[in-house]
Amino acid sequence: MSDKPELLCATPAVVQIASMPVPLIVPLPDLAATEALAVRLVSIARAGDCILLEGSLGAGKTAFARAFLRAAADDPAMEVPSPSFTLVQIYDTKIGSVFHYDLWRLEGSDSLAELDWDDALDGVVLVEWPDRLGPLRPEDALTVILRLRDDEAREATLVGWDGRIGSLIPSDQSSVGNVPARAVPSFRHGRDTPGHGERTKRDDKAAASDNGACT
Repeated sequence: MSDKPELLCATPAVVQIASMPVPLIVPLPDLAATEALAVRLVSIARAGDCILLEGSLGAGKTAFARAFLRAAADDPAMEVPSPSFTLVQIYDTKIGSVFHYDLWRLEGSDSLAELDWDDALDGVVLVEWPDRLGPLRPEDALTVILRLRDDEAREATLVGWDGRIGSLIPSDQSSVGNVPARAVPSFRHGRDTPGHGERTKRDDKAAASDNGACT
């Protein structure tokens, strides 16, 4: 019998990993489709909601915001100036007060205190360039990621509001704004999608192995 002491290994703690939200991907062949998606979004928006519009310059964020605001106000001819310089415009609509932010020129998230951010969260918030929010980015927000495709075509990826965005797909699952829509089970993680840089179970197991832990 060997006199060598038995090597004991600590049992690794069980870590629960929260399930990732299921994104809804919507092809948008033209401006009309982009506007139609915004109009449908008004039907499920309510006080306390935050909608974050991500995308490069020219991706359609402002067009989306204008269509949303006109539908919310039930006024298709309403003037909707870009808040690029004022940073925020406030609208009284049928779904309550809507605060439209364009944070491209924001100098740090601390400046939001001067832009009625706390009061805005009691209404409906629509934010262009939400990366400027920093730590103030609401965790329960709906993120709409707009990407340019060929010619006027775009693609929207909606992330969040899992219990509600499914209603944007008609019962026959045929279209959203006259174009097909689909829900996909997971993200292709990348710099332009939420979840980039998150650790996975495989990452944690590899790290434990590298550190000499028992597996």
